[in-house]
Amino acid sequence: MIFGKIDYINLLPFHIFLKSCSMNNSFKKAIEHKKGVPSLINKKFQKRQVSAAFISSIYSNSKNIKTLPLGIIAQKEVKSVILKNGPCKDDLASATSNILRKVLGLEGEVLIGDRALKLYLQNPNDYIDLAAFWHDKYNLPFVFAVLCTNKHHQIYKKLVNNFKKKKIKIPQYILKDYAKKRHIEAKEIKEYLKLISYNINQKEKKALKLFLKKGKALGFKINASKDATIKGK
Repeated sequence: MIFGKIDYINLLPFHIFLKSCSMNNSFKKAIEHKKGVPSLINKKFQKRQVSAAFISSIYSNSKNIKTLPLGIIAQKEVKSVILKNGPCKDDLASATSNILRKVLGLEGEVLIGDRALKLYLQNPNDYIDLAAFWHDKYNLPFVFAVLCTNKHHQIYKKLVNNFKKKKIKIPQYILKDYAKKRHIEAKEIKEYLKLISYNINQKEKKALKLFLKKGKALGFKINASKDATIKGK
């Protein structure tokens, strides 16, 4: 079992949970060796180099994978997926967020992850929060990633059920470490995590279905060896 880790603050509670659960040490160590940005984890998953990961939601209905009712979700705003005014430019770390910009009919540079969060916190008026824009338009949350498996599905299913039952408390020393490394204050990290939810229920399923439908309508094509693209572009 090898889990692909997206090394962003938005999954910090889940990573803390994995470290505390009764899995063997080799599983926990492997997580640190198979970590990266969403686009990299997508490719590792597609090549079956990892058995499970939070996969960019645009890939979540791909063939030969199974999904679990857990994801990275913004109910309204998110602050870490933003659009900068200027020429259109994708974030190479992203898949879903680049497509979200196009689905929303916006122009600008997409920025995601912890660096985007830092920029937004410094100057929120300089950026468009893409999750907030989506919510204003459709009155739905936005699902950025879905937990998918290509092996050991039942084991990961048990992990998900256990995670849902637990209230995760982030130790202060971990908060301080993340604050130091990401140059974001600990209190800002705590406030940010209040914007993130994980359970995929009916409303989240509806939002994901709508996003996939709109992406397909615009001619989006999923390439197993590359990121999501638009046909002819």
